[in-house]
Amino acid sequence: MKKVLLLLTGLFLIGIFVILTNRVLAAPSNAVTRVRKIVVYEPKSLLESQVEDLVKGFGGRKIKNLKLINGQAVELPLPAVERLKKEKGIIRVDDDVVVQTLGRDSIFLKKIKPTPTPTPAPAQTLPWGIDRIDAEQVWSTTKGDPIKVGVIDTGIDLNHPDLAANIKDGVSTVWYTSSYNDDNGHGTHVAGIIAALDNTFGVVGVGPEIDLYAIKVLDRRGSGYLSDVIEGLDWAVAHEMQVVNMSLGTSSDVQSLHDAVARVNAAGIVQVAAAGNSGGAVNYPAAYPEVIAVSATDQNDVIASWSSRGPEVDLAAPGVNIYSTYKGSKYQTMSGTSMASPHVAGVAALVLSVPSKCEYLLDSMPGCSPAEVQQRLELTSNDLGTPGKDNLYGSGLVNAKNAVLQ
Repeated sequence: MKKVLLLLTGLFLIGIFVILTNRVLAAPSNAVTRVRKIVVYEPKSLLESQVEDLVKGFGGRKIKNLKLINGQAVELPLPAVERLKKEKGIIRVDDDVVVQTLGRDSIFLKKIKPTPTPTPAPAQTLPWGIDRIDAEQVWSTTKGDPIKVGVIDTGIDLNHPDLAANIKDGVSTVWYTSSYNDDNGHGTHVAGIIAALDNTFGVVGVGPEIDLYAIKVLDRRGSGYLSDVIEGLDWAVAHEMQVVNMSLGTSSDVQSLHDAVARVNAAGIVQVAAAGNSGGAVNYPAAYPEVIAVSATDQNDVIASWSSRGPEVDLAAPGVNIYSTYKGSKYQTMSGTSMASPHVAGVAALVLSVPSKCEYLLDSMPGCSPAEVQQRLELTSNDLGTPGKDNLYGSGLVNAKNAVLQ
């Protein structure tokens, strides 16, 4: 009898538990989805503090100011977004989308082991990409000093022996660190293509005396928010960069990014970006007309199958199996339009260091405008594929010798 009572009691308790559990699961959740947005406002109508107060009033919080576009990165409850858009003085509320590196190789997914610098270090090699664009043939004329190039990426290894002497300054716009030291490796690889030192070991870059500025907008995983990129572009303008390289991108066309790019262009900064690795449409910001979009070629001067393509492509550059510097004072072979873009950024810097090669091409103003630099690079490139400009190679393979010496 006791066993029967115990069994019945147990069954009763289990039944109560099931009923309560089902009720909890069926109950509507009170949790409100919160989203990251970029709020753009009219500065004649609203002060920064007033925008912040508006966001707070809707249950949100400001993440950072974005002065370049008169905006703020914010976090908001999803239901508040449409209400905020209707407030006087608010021009637009954009998505603060995720932006990522555009190197095809992942050190984490493929478990690639970068090559440490042996002691003593091996004799310096000339990477095939630097050789293919004839960069070494202009070094008796210029090595890029003192042109300032901002590497908008994951940072740069500040202690790398093949880079340290060229690194002049930097900034981090990511939330977890104020250091612009590279904790991913991608930015260091890009920096080495642009300006690895011409010394006795390792590799050498397109312009081995170019001044490098580490603008860390992406995290240790190689991703970041659009607002971090915009803040990095703002820093580039404030610190008078002459060229910026963006080996990053997103498939989303966000007006706030285009506004930022337009203002960087108006400040006279040459912008170069990776076209993307989808084999499809060109990513942003490369797709914007103010930016030089670069596709990737292999050692046979053939576009990589994965390289993005379209009418937005302006130039091609080596991007397959590129050996360059890597975090931890190491070296690594990587592929991607991420690797092609810095070849072009480096040549742009070489052209700017000999301004007679591009000024007065499009206007009567002294100095080289971004459009004049782009025109110089396109006019002196090596035509590939279909004669003339095409969707795969743009105007052709960038050529430093032609751009600087012709």
